[in-house]
Amino acid sequence: MTLTEPNTTVGKYLISPLTRMLDDGRYAASVSIRSGSGRGTHDRVMRFVPVFADHATAAHYATREGMRWVQHRHAA
Repeated sequence: MTLTEPNTTVGKYLISPLTRMLDDGRYAASVSIRSGSGRGTHDRVMRFVPVFADHATAAHYATREGMRWVQHRHAA
């Protein structure tokens, strides 16, 4: 089962955290970072190694890492 959290927009990027419950009851986190529109859409998806005890913590981590990626991208 995959759960989604509210999206966050930062500049031209749409950050969408995703969590998935694992067989052992813990949660895996990933994030989609999308930019552009139509045929020019680019979507980067990152999956993270840490697992979390609850959905909210996993979603928070995914959002934070997505925002960190965007900030790093703008700093370069």
